[in-house]
Amino acid sequence: MEIKQGTDNSMLLLAVCLTCLGVVMVFSSSSIMAVRAHADSLYFLKRQGLFALVGFGFLTAMIHFDYQHFRKLAVPLLIFCVLLLVLVLVPGVGKKVGGAVRWLRFGGFSFQPAEFAKLGLVIFMAHSLARKKDKVKSFRFGFLPYIILLALLLALLLAQPDLGGALTLGVVAVMMLLVAGVRLVYLLGMGIVAMPFLYFLIMNVDYRRQRVMAFLNPWEDPSNSGFQIIQSWIAFGSGGALGKGLGESKQKLFYLPEAHTDFIFSVIGEELGFAGVVVIAAMFLLLVMRGFRAALHAPDEFGCYLAFGMSLLVGLEAFVNMAVVMGMVPTKGLALPFLSYGGTSLLTSLIAVGIVLNVSSHAPGELR
Repeated sequence: MEIKQGTDNSMLLLAVCLTCLGVVMVFSSSSIMAVRAHADSLYFLKRQGLFALVGFGFLTAMIHFDYQHFRKLAVPLLIFCVLLLVLVLVPGVGKKVGGAVRWLRFGGFSFQPAEFAKLGLVIFMAHSLARKKDKVKSFRFGFLPYIILLALLLALLLAQPDLGGALTLGVVAVMMLLVAGVRLVYLLGMGIVAMPFLYFLIMNVDYRRQRVMAFLNPWEDPSNSGFQIIQSWIAFGSGGALGKGLGESKQKLFYLPEAHTDFIFSVIGEELGFAGVVVIAAMFLLLVMRGFRAALHAPDEFGCYLAFGMSLLVGLEAFVNMAVVMGMVPTKGLALPFLSYGGTSLLTSLIAVGIVLNVSSHAPGELR
């Protein structure tokens, strides 16, 4: 991997280490299931390794691709992402997995357009907010257009359905508006209006309501709605301070659902212990802090908003996933960036980091 002069090597190293650790943990958490499902213990390892290599290629490309070029691409990228989200919902085109239609299949691989839509929205909002400057304080020009756009994207995500992705997208968009200077009263008003809709989306859908009830009292139904989080707690508790050792997890042996995807952090807790959990959480925290530092020292407003949005996107998904598997928030299907199995999540995470690294490389030399 060729390193561009001025690149934030600390942030780059964190992203590479997390990705490599992810490949190892995907193998550790999936080998038994891979034998059962595909008669090949290396099935998920080989695919995740390939995703990592391709992702490192994208990371390198983003480091060398001047982020200013994204200003010209912002609108076409957003339109392309919207079209992909629409295409997912076309009968016979979108791939249904686990009751949700979130995937498009290309060749022998599938990808989630929602992940790329997050990047597309951040790029577009960074470009638009930087261009409007003081107009962002206006309700008509600085608030309403973004809310209409956000409503469109959220509607497409909820139609899949993907409430977790919709909430992530909504939080990132609102935080970018807040940082850009949109009036707080507008955002608070939107939040008040959105609360009844959120309540309806959760409490009027059986499986979502069950997840909330399981979060409040998982022991009420330990073999059904509370099963995932209880097994996750057992994994963390079994790991102790230093863990059972790499590959020694027992919960991954068909006790812990989605062990190599959404709940891979639980396997990490069992195999690497409390020490491993703390180290990984600290790595994510440092990664996000370096991203915010790049935003603060960006040479222009576009770079500032771009680095902030990308860093927030990665950080939010990471800490929500960790909170979910530790039972701090209701269960949601969000991947752990860099670590969970899945090509789309890994590629978009590395692309996001590459864009932030590009912004940081343009900061004044003494501030890098």
